[in-house]
Amino acid sequence: MEKRSRTSAMLRAAAAVLLAASVLCSYAAASTEEVLDCCLSTKNKPIPNSIVKGYSIQTTASGCLIPATLFITKKDLSLCAPPASRSKWVKKLIKRLDRKAKPKRKRGKKN
Repeated sequence: MEKRSRTSAMLRAAAAVLLAASVLCSYAAASTEEVLDCCLSTKNKPIPNSIVKGYSIQTTASGCLIPATLFITKKDLSLCAPPASRSKWVKKLIKRLDRKAKPKRKRGKKN
């Protein structure tokens, strides 16, 4: 009788360890998966400067299927455009946003 209770206690302990290990493994797998927000296609229609507040560059190296420029509007919408290397208007808009983002230096005396 004592042997049987020891065996069942060991089985319960082993089951608890396996359960804990599976929970930890699934938690680790879930926390390492990163959701990518990729453009699946692009439009070569110019986007008005006045509605854009920022941009990011999408590459195939980051896990996306196509290279693209992702413009962020003032209403936090994402608009997909071709890479700057393939479109003049994209290149101009990126330069404008980069100039706007740089802090302006004050003119006058140097300290």
